[in-house]
Amino acid sequence: MKYVVIIGDGMADWPVKELDGKTPLQKAYTPNMDRLAVEGILGKVRTIPEGMHPGSDIANLSILGYNPMEFYSGRAPLEAASIGVKLNKNDVAYRCNLVTLKFNKEKTRAIMEDYCCGHITTAEAKELIEDIDKNLGSHQFKFYPGVSYRHLMIWSKGSAELECVPPHDIIGKEVIDYLPVGKGEDVLRKMMMDSVDILESHNVNKNRIKEGKNPGNSIWLWGQGKKPDLPTFKQKYSIEGALVSAVDLTRGLGIYAGFKILKVPGITGYLDTNYRGKAEASLKALKKVDFVYIHVEAPDEAGHSGSYEDKIKAIEDFDTFVVGTVVEGIKDFKNYRILLMPDHPTPVELRTHTEEPVPFVIFDSGDKQNNEGAEFSEDILKRKNILNFEEGYKLMDYFIRGK
Repeated sequence: MKYVVIIGDGMADWPVKELDGKTPLQKAYTPNMDRLAVEGILGKVRTIPEGMHPGSDIANLSILGYNPMEFYSGRAPLEAASIGVKLNKNDVAYRCNLVTLKFNKEKTRAIMEDYCCGHITTAEAKELIEDIDKNLGSHQFKFYPGVSYRHLMIWSKGSAELECVPPHDIIGKEVIDYLPVGKGEDVLRKMMMDSVDILESHNVNKNRIKEGKNPGNSIWLWGQGKKPDLPTFKQKYSIEGALVSAVDLTRGLGIYAGFKILKVPGITGYLDTNYRGKAEASLKALKKVDFVYIHVEAPDEAGHSGSYEDKIKAIEDFDTFVVGTVVEGIKDFKNYRILLMPDHPTPVELRTHTEEPVPFVIFDSGDKQNNEGAEFSEDILKRKNILNFEEGYKLMDYFIRGK
């Protein structure tokens, strides 16, 4: 049996007034996903345990069959694994965003204008983070460049006992109300504030402003945690797996799960990503492994930007080039199952994640259903006689074992 999981990150949404009360998923033209919905097993799943933050880290951990209440240790350690940063027992990893803050004239207050500084290029960001490390790094603090706006700070023998807010949750809000709180807050707050003087005078940002682009004029620290202790996916399910994603978070999760990480040119995590390349690499990997996890970030990024137009485009491209390619290519294998789902909603109205259940479909080549009139959208959540997983990590057991 071959298994393929296809995740449209943040694909689920709320009704949008400009779409006549439909969601982007309902409005988008998705013949491949709809076909799976007609012929597959339908259900809903809560990927975010009650009381936990609705992050992609927690959601994807759940989908892969790991109980977040037991195994979650923070977002940043997963990203550290992806970029090859090895954590010692007492190291605390922090996600370090490059963000755009909009200051008042006196520079006494600021709002979070852009959580990703206009999706700054990786090359530009690398220069900025290297300068941050040169000025703020020490034997205790080390900054590592990642992809686009997503980077890391490692605090040796540091504190993880802080409440830190993701920058994409506070777009348009005053940052003074959302700075780190807890043990070590003074250290992090000073570091974030000191970064402004370093970054605002940097040539990279001066050039971005001249070009009408948002500058990366501050760092924002969040998502902290220590190295997790996960059993591998093979230990749990006796299956070798592979994973493809443009996002360090998901790749890091795959590394801890023991997956082979597929390298695909041109994957960006945004609307211009190489959708088809992900699907084709996954089909090729299935010749050597029995499980592939395909993660596509673009719908989530569109949700964070608040653009229903971009989200519809991301969903339609996802359907055509990822789902369509997989559905056609996987026919080369005799027995297979496909799990299709979002990891969480990212409503364009809120521009951040929510924790409510999401729809899923499991297509089994040997057990086709006949769900007349079904389409893959939030409408699945309203249907009767569907599977319902209140504990999201149990969905993978059902997908693999059928029980």
